[in-house]
Amino acid sequence: MGNSQASPASASSSRFATASRAFSKQELDSLRTLFSSLAAQSQTSGRAISRPVFLEYYGVRGSLGERLFQLVAKESGGSDGVTFEDLIISKATYGRGTRDEVDEFIYQLCDVTGDGVLTRSDLESVLASIHETIFEENKEVGEGSNNRPFEAFLNSAVFSKDAEAVSEKSMSLSDFRNWCTLLPSLRKFLGNLLMPPDSGRPGFEVPLLHYPENISTDLLLLNKEYAWHIGGGFSQHEVQEWKLLYHSSLHGQSFNTFLGKVTNGDAQTVLIVKDTEGSVYGGYASQPWERHSDFYGDMKTFLFKLYPQASIFRPTGANKNLQWCAINFSSENIPNGIGFGGQPHHFGLFLSANFDQGHSFTCSTFTSPPLSKTNRFRPEVIECWGIQMRGAQDEKPELVKGTVLERFKEDRNMLKMVGLANASD
Repeated sequence: MGNSQASPASASSSRFATASRAFSKQELDSLRTLFSSLAAQSQTSGRAISRPVFLEYYGVRGSLGERLFQLVAKESGGSDGVTFEDLIISKATYGRGTRDEVDEFIYQLCDVTGDGVLTRSDLESVLASIHETIFEENKEVGEGSNNRPFEAFLNSAVFSKDAEAVSEKSMSLSDFRNWCTLLPSLRKFLGNLLMPPDSGRPGFEVPLLHYPENISTDLLLLNKEYAWHIGGGFSQHEVQEWKLLYHSSLHGQSFNTFLGKVTNGDAQTVLIVKDTEGSVYGGYASQPWERHSDFYGDMKTFLFKLYPQASIFRPTGANKNLQWCAINFSSENIPNGIGFGGQPHHFGLFLSANFDQGHSFTCSTFTSPPLSKTNRFRPEVIECWGIQMRGAQDEKPELVKGTVLERFKEDRNMLKMVGLANASD
């Protein structure tokens, strides 16, 4: 009867054997080499990777790094550190597991106290670790810390689960998944902690921001933390350098000036608005801001919120009403201004051509709520950044062709409006 259950050692061996099958022989050899190198630095006679060496190699700071070590060393008990079996089992689950397995691992990872309850305090610790890992390490001399974005990240979390012996509600796995959907940079970061640190880990890279030296950073809506958040909406290879093209406080609150600044070769742009209520939000435009009588753009476009909550809203495919730029049209059916999603006069986000008013409604294009506190808003600051993507030079010829085609369609739309389309055939 006592032999009917496998011993802990044999169960562990079975899990190791199963986990090993997730890797090729070459990958296992590389992991063995890595383990041997780190174990040799750990003063454990090569048996395990010690906690200090593990934390230093993977570079995850604060309580999140400590919790990562605990979870990886969990299989062997962690008395000596992380064994080779620990490393393989954890990497197989965390890096090669099903979506549910990976989500469960990350969910447990964020429970930094290990008490089985994911609370607001846990998330505060996670965000503090992210700040220390990504931003403190790369902070320039004299640059201060900005905790406001992390407050906005936390404000996007929902806690709906009742927990025993805890007065406040906790975060369920479903809550956590929804939070990660709204903050894709967070999900990329948490999902790649065991990747080699020199491999350009997704979620660890921060866009480089370029702006005139005489501009105070206090004047800018965008900072590194918000850029990291918005960059989560791009594929990894696209995040590179961002250049300030337009700022209403510097260039005047003028639609014509805006167009002159942003149509000078930078196809992809990030538009950010701060309204008079203090909310900050915007959209990523994957195509140039050019005159059209209808929606255009592609499925890379998205909307986002920065403050008081931070979120990203991607296209759902419900329609193709992605990007809008109407200039000097006299038809009431073609509102002059720039916008994203929804329908004319009922956009997901819209700025009038005078740049003195705008609106934001619930939008099926992105499944986004109103970005502003009230549907109608008045902009206080408007800011636009050009995004320099890797491989952008290779894409420009196709972009020019697409633009010409859209202009041809534009002309035909205008002819149809005045009843001359057939006459021109």
